Amino acid sequence: MTTASPTDQTATTSSPVDDPVLLAIVQRQLDHISLQMGMVMTRTARSPIFSQSHDFSCFLSNARGETVAQADGLPIHSGGGGFAVRAVLRDFDRDIAPEDVFILSDPYVAGGNHLPDWTIIRPVFAGDVLAGFCTNRAHQSDIGGGAAGTYNAAATEIFHEGIRLPVLKLVDRGELRDDLWRFLLLNSRCPDLMEGDLGAMLGSTRIGAERFAALIAQLGADRAAAYLDAVLAYGERSMRQAIAAMPDGTWTGSDVSDTDCFRSVDVETRATITIAGDTLTVDFVGTSPQIRGFKNSGIANTHSAVYVALSAFFDKSIPRNEGTYRAVKVLAPEGTVVNARPPAPMTMNTVYPAIDIMNACWRALAQVDSDRACAGWGKMAYTISAGAARAGRVFVMYHWHASSGGGAVKGRDGFPSTSHQATLGGMTIPNVETYEQSYPCRIHRQEFRRDAAGPGEYRGGCGVDYEVEVDAVTEHSVRGEGARKPTGYGVVGGGSGAKGELHVYDLASGAEIETAQYCMQTLGPKRVTVRAPGGGGWGDPRKRSRGAVLRDVRDGIVSPEAALEVYGVEVAGPTGSDLRGG
Repeated sequence: MTTASPTDQTATTSSPVDDPVLLAIVQRQLDHISLQMGMVMTRTARSPIFSQSHDFSCFLSNARGETVAQADGLPIHSGGGGFAVRAVLRDFDRDIAPEDVFILSDPYVAGGNHLPDWTIIRPVFAGDVLAGFCTNRAHQSDIGGGAAGTYNAAATEIFHEGIRLPVLKLVDRGELRDDLWRFLLLNSRCPDLMEGDLGAMLGSTRIGAERFAALIAQLGADRAAAYLDAVLAYGERSMRQAIAAMPDGTWTGSDVSDTDCFRSVDVETRATITIAGDTLTVDFVGTSPQIRGFKNSGIANTHSAVYVALSAFFDKSIPRNEGTYRAVKVLAPEGTVVNARPPAPMTMNTVYPAIDIMNACWRALAQVDSDRACAGWGKMAYTISAGAARAGRVFVMYHWHASSGGGAVKGRDGFPSTSHQATLGGMTIPNVETYEQSYPCRIHRQEFRRDAAGPGEYRGGCGVDYEVEVDAVTEHSVRGEGARKPTGYGVVGGGSGAKGELHVYDLASGAEIETAQYCMQTLGPKRVTVRAPGGGGWGDPRKRSRGAVLRDVRDGIVSPEAALEVYGVEVAGPTGSDLRGG
């Protein structure tokens, strides 16, 4: 079962709104409400994944469930968020009251993306009339299933991945359902974290709903509805104008993973983009069938990944709401990795194949306009460690400090080390000292890699060399997507970033422990080293400015030898103290 996409909604192309200045103010107010919700979440959530890493998203919708503002969070979360809100409307159409709150997660029946991302949805009323929704989607530390920390690399069915939540009413007319609350906490290894985090999610949506209701009251219910429609209509007009400015035609791009999580096998995501007038179609015909492992995508997540790719390619002034994507049609054949049939597992889908979808779209779009081409970001190669904490509790430590380098675009180098590509850098890397206080670990090294960035006129991100000791018995989850081959591809003559490496050593003996590209292992105290993959470069490396090359040498990102061989710039001294030629 799937929920409606925004292209199934009736497009609003006109509105009785006669004040463009007020329309801009309304959009800014909606965005600010989303940001306020995010501030509440960050300051009150219990898990470091929220308070430090910002792995959540807040967004607002109209009464039809169309997203009108998504200013705070991760685009892979909020881009397909409307599917979840429309699932509430579908399942509780005649049973939505003031002070109700809904919760869901399932990608097959509830418009979710992957099971760990629980979505809290609070309706907003103008009197007795439903006027909109406030939503917080956040990745839970643990939801049961076969692996502590939610990422079960051994999963072959969604039933192995944790509790599945259809659309449920968590708060009924202001009364928390204690039975459901106890049920949710019982199905987590980290109930203390979940209790605090769900409370923060409820609080953030309450603040959002109060602010949203105040805005509606200020405008008047009918006028507010018209302005929400106008916000969507403006997004649609802006995107259609941008598409119409591009040549008509058809272009194809693809990205290939080298594993199904159990064996080496090519898994292709193929996107054919057709532009006809002011409409853009993304067709995934030719994409590989769904796989055994947990890198399959549901329809909501696939739409979201397409929207993230388009958002990065088109002008940043275009609004990021669901009106914008009325001009976009997504065709995802059922039974493929981009629209898997149940019970395929899909906990990794917000990372892979979301990133594969983005890369396939970017490679097709690069053929349309190379000036806006986006180079690939290095795919991740790192681990998650989960183990026993004080008082019988469980800790879940994400090794974010081993994050890869981002891809370059015209005018800007790739981020040196950042959250994965589908977040577009929206998730933050926590503070090392705070991590050492929170977990049984000692981080010995986190420094930029040398000669790992994809060369180019604008080079890719370099990634990091990372070394950590984890002084505890843990369930060790490995995700080594970027460890076998370069994944941060270059564009417009730019080079690829270096591939990653991941090694695990027994802390007592120093012996290396064999790990697969994806695996679950129970290990004693250990040392983990990662050479994070580099991002791809944009443009001819020989056109890079000599000053930028010198800076990279001084920063230890490019060696003097590579400066001469790759960039044609001779640097005197090992630290680049002098620039001799080019």
